[in-house]
Amino acid sequence: MPTLTLPLLNVLPVTPRSRLLTLDLGAHPFDFRPGQAVLIGAPGGPRRPYSIACSPELASETGALELLIALESDGTLGAHLPESRPGSPIEVEGPMGTFLVPVDPPEERLLFVAGGTGIAPLRAMIDHLLRRPSPPRLRRGISLLYSARNGDEFAFIDEFRGHEQRGQLEIHQTVTRDGSAAWMGGRGRIGRSHFERVVHEPTNTLCFVCGPRAMVNESVSTLGGLGVPAGAIRTEAWGVPPA
Repeated sequence: MPTLTLPLLNVLPVTPRSRLLTLDLGAHPFDFRPGQAVLIGAPGGPRRPYSIACSPELASETGALELLIALESDGTLGAHLPESRPGSPIEVEGPMGTFLVPVDPPEERLLFVAGGTGIAPLRAMIDHLLRRPSPPRLRRGISLLYSARNGDEFAFIDEFRGHEQRGQLEIHQTVTRDGSAAWMGGRGRIGRSHFERVVHEPTNTLCFVCGPRAMVNESVSTLGGLGVPAGAIRTEAWGVPPA
């Protein structure tokens, strides 16, 4: 895979436990498909895989690549990214991965299921789909089932709510650890009751699942139990984080 060295534009807090890294593509051509990933790290050091969090269309508009990275337990980005100041060089290898949206899927509904920073490739897919004229078959609906530990850990949620307000996306959120009265949404780990609210036509729904390994495995099992064909359940298998 080709390798580029790109300058870091900025590191923005997206949630208390994640950061959005923006890398300057400059004049470098970088062709990728929504859902794909890259390996990144400091020059000459180890690299880790991350899903690209922006669509190709957004990357072209901004001239930048966006990556959503969970903080380590010590509050850093990790030993592979010792420098996180604007201008720091970052080696980028890729793109890679086959976690992709078909150009013209036969299903009339799409369901995206995210846990934590697993929202990154799904955000790229959703943005890509909403920027193009919807094939007639996809106008039945696009849904997002999104799980996070606490109510303040939903990355890109204002963006998704904007899509929802325009009637482009159906959102269902659930928290797994937030016991505060301030949270008025769903609670509990993603399970059958959550899927029953978003899977409207099991045999006519294409699903994309990304997040902690346990959530991914349980989601695949539950979707199958609800009647979604195995071939219509796609998971990001190259780098699912541990549960």
